[in-house]
Amino acid sequence: MGMGLAIGQIVAPLRSPVQLVAAVLGNFILVPILAFPIIGAFGLDQAQATGLLVLATAAGGPFLPKLVQTARGDVAFAVGLMVLLMFVTVGFLPLVLPRLLPGVTVDAVAIARSLIVVMLLPLGIGLVAHRRAPSAAARWKPRFTRASSVAMVAVLVVGIAMNLATIVALVVSGAILAVAAFALGSMVIGFLLAGSRPAARSVMVLGTSFRGVTAALIVASANFAGSETVPFILVAAILLLVIALPSAMAMGRRERAVTALPVVG
Repeated sequence: MGMGLAIGQIVAPLRSPVQLVAAVLGNFILVPILAFPIIGAFGLDQAQATGLLVLATAAGGPFLPKLVQTARGDVAFAVGLMVLLMFVTVGFLPLVLPRLLPGVTVDAVAIARSLIVVMLLPLGIGLVAHRRAPSAAARWKPRFTRASSVAMVAVLVVGIAMNLATIVALVVSGAILAVAAFALGSMVIGFLLAGSRPAARSVMVLGTSFRGVTAALIVASANFAGSETVPFILVAAILLLVIALPSAMAMGRRERAVTALPVVG
């Protein structure tokens, strides 16, 4: 993504106070609140409920820009929002999770270190390449785009294959329906907060529904190792991607159809 963007393009959408407040409100207030009625309605056990709460409070999913690109949305806004949500998550989790889950400790430094390596460092390299060698960046960007598409599908397929037993257990217990309800409810929140700009709508819808898996797994591994919470978060993240990817593809087809309509007048 960085190879096709300038820093100004990423920052520009975040200068809108309304858009900024909507993104923060949706991801850090409304989506975590949504988790509570879902936990009660579907009767999740303690490990599953803990996993859903940890996932609900962690925002800034690493696949967000790729999903928005698939949806033919505003990729610059998606990258800017991902970075913003990532930084807020690092400060938000240590404040909120110990109050929601007494006894939980959150290592903000470990989360920040992981997110910088996984998300910010590759983005930064791409931005520098775009600025210093724009022709080379333009030449290499399509190759990296194809590679990222293959990687996303590979993560999905391998993740399902390696966690098939846990997925079956979630289906049998009905917890998979809770994850689906959480994903769809989060999408509705994003849609309602998105405003009127179609390109930004896909960013908000996908940004609220696909959560900050890396941060959630760091917290869960440090506090709930050996319990069902960690595998629940891992499988829930795969299921969120299973729901988000077809949704992004449908948005992309719709956007392509709208763009192709002839202009009358």
